[in-house]
Amino acid sequence: MVSERGLEVLRVIVQDYVASREPVGSKSIVERHAFGVSAATIRNDMALLEEEELIAAPHTSSGRIPTDKGYRLFVDQLADLRPLNSAQRQAIETFLGQAADLDEVLARTVRLLSQLTHQVALVQYPSLNRARVRHIELVPLSPTRLLSVLITDSGRVEQRVIESPHSADEQLLGDLRARLNVALSGLDMTDAAERLRTITELVSADNRELAAAIAETLIEQVLANRQEKLVMAGAANLVRTEEDFTGSVYLVMEAIEEQVVLLRLFGEMAVDQHGVSVSIGRENAAFGLAETSVLTSGYTSLGGELSRLGVLGPTRMDYSNNMAAVRAVARYLSRLLGED
Repeated sequence: MVSERGLEVLRVIVQDYVASREPVGSKSIVERHAFGVSAATIRNDMALLEEEELIAAPHTSSGRIPTDKGYRLFVDQLADLRPLNSAQRQAIETFLGQAADLDEVLARTVRLLSQLTHQVALVQYPSLNRARVRHIELVPLSPTRLLSVLITDSGRVEQRVIESPHSADEQLLGDLRARLNVALSGLDMTDAAERLRTITELVSADNRELAAAIAETLIEQVLANRQEKLVMAGAANLVRTEEDFTGSVYLVMEAIEEQVVLLRLFGEMAVDQHGVSVSIGRENAAFGLAETSVLTSGYTSLGGELSRLGVLGPTRMDYSNNMAAVRAVARYLSRLLGED
């Protein structure tokens, strides 16, 4: 059982080690923090923490560093998160508010989150598999080229260029657009794909070749991205912390390229009292990420679907700041997408 002072000693060891990357000794704790006890007393507290496998000595006669178990207790004992300052909050609103569509919103989200946390940032796309068709648009680019636009209730926009078998005038395109929206609006992706396979039955024989080309492209669009996918930014931040990994950091980079693995990890992470999920070190071993920590929070898209965003980095990270940043960005993203 760790005493209250022992927990406080662990807290300052984590904070000082994260800040300096230097093992923390009892003398520096006494000098830098107002415990009101001797270095010998702090050494006794540290010995108890070491017995509990919460801290360890990386070298003989060195100070101590947190273990994965120590980081876990530190995170679990966080009473509150340090809120972002007004400049950071303004940066989130300004930077994300300038995005034109969902693709740009998510691209900006990971760039911003990587800058706020100095970690690899990840955001999960709302899945088209659970989305429904909101609108279909057909835009003429030339007499024989069309732009097919699929808009879902989650805010996703899919665009494809169609090479038309013959020229199509505005009246014909308008008629096809109207028929497609009546037939598909409100359907989920699976049902929409099935409906499209019979869409040529709704047009005259003269227009079926064009309708078939449009239907084929739209089927590709509604079935595209049915598998979950992630957007990522800030891989350079991982390289800058290479000294925090005992092996090659490139093994970690290879692991995070496996989106299916990361998405499975996202799905298994439980949300804590702060609305943030944290998975630390050895807890990620099954995913090839045993020397990393992953912090995620959920955001909701317009269709009410819950997706995740978060950061990944070495276990030596500023958990309080990073958890606050992940939570703040997720909350703003939910508000932004909910307004669309």
